Formats: sequence, C-alpha cells, structure tokens
Amino acid sequence: MQDTTSFKLIERISNLLRSEERKKFAAIGLQPVHVQVLDYLSTCNRFSDTPAAVAEYLGLTKGTISQSIQVLERKSYVEKSQDTQDGRVVHLALSTAGKQLLDEIKPLDIFAQAQHAISTQGFSTLEAALSSILAELQKANNARSFGVCQSCVNFIEVENHYLCNLTQLPLSQVDAKKICREHILAEDRDISGQQIP
Repeated sequence: MQDTTSFKLIERISNLLRSEERKKFAAIGLQPVHVQVLDYLSTCNRFSDTPAAVAEYLGLTKGTISQSIQVLERKSYVEKSQDTQDGRVVHLALSTAGKQLLDEIKPLDIFAQAQHAISTQGFSTLEAALSSILAELQKANNARSFGVCQSCVNFIEVENHYLCNLTQLPLSQVDAKKICREHILAEDRDISGQQIP
C-alpha cells in the first residue's frame, strides 16, 4: 500500500489556505477564482492573456472563466481589448485598480508567518517539512490541527493501553492513529505522531 501522508498534508495545507482566502476575499466581494484570474493575468505574457489561456492554466471551464471575467470587468479590475491582427481574439489585462488590489491582498499573511517560522529549520524529508508548514499555518490561523491522536498532548500510553486525557476515555489502537478535532500537538512529536529526535 502506498504511503499517502505527504499527499494528505499537501491537501490539508491547501484546504487551510483556501479557507483563509475565501474569508479574506469575501470581505472585498470576490471569490478565490477571481483573485486567481487576476494573479494569472499579472504574470502571463501577451501571447497567454486570453480567456482560453486563463481557463487552461487554472484548469477551469471557459464558462466559469467568462463569468469571473465579467465580475472583474464590472469591478474595473480587468480590461478587455481586441487583437489587432485577429478581431476574434480578446486580450485581457489588469487595470490599475486590479494591480493595486493584487498588491494589497498578496501574499496571504498566514503563509508569510509560517514561512518565516520554518525558514531556519532543516528537514530530512518532505513529510517533515510539510508537517511543520501545516502546524505553523494552523497556529497562524488559529485553526484546529485535526492531528493524529497519538501526536496529541492528551494522548497517554500506559502498559500498551491508550487513553485520551481530555475525555478520560480509552482509545483503541485504531483510534490512536486517526485524526481528532480536539487535537493539540505535543512538543516532542510531529503531526503524524512520530517522536521528534
């Protein structure tokens, strides 16, 4: 069976970042896809600034991108122009307001905090680095860690029996390896429950 720990950590980091993005962008009346379009347009060249290119890059349908572009146009963040050689082709560009918006909202504060906190640490594996990134993002976002029981400060092992000190209930071996909403990461363990050397 293939170990999917790294994949799950990446997925959890992504979910946490998307959650933070949704909150941040909702405050200015946008959805994450709108900001992704703006971000793409800030980095693409003149050969890649069409709605089709945006859709392809983001892996979304042309319809979704079309609706997103309409929203961004109404808010004056994006400008459209016809191609001078082929009138059927539409080019997109960030307006001054669009550039200003990107400058104001990037990067996500919690990611910058997490990146700073782990920049001095050396990691021997991808999993260790991802676990550390996730833990720092969760701290910065005041998010629950949903870590594995055996990595929690409340996890107690006595004579090969497990107990949750928070609930005062016994844990099976299966329970000890599952994630918990009440999880608080123990200082001497990584998020998967492994002892930190």
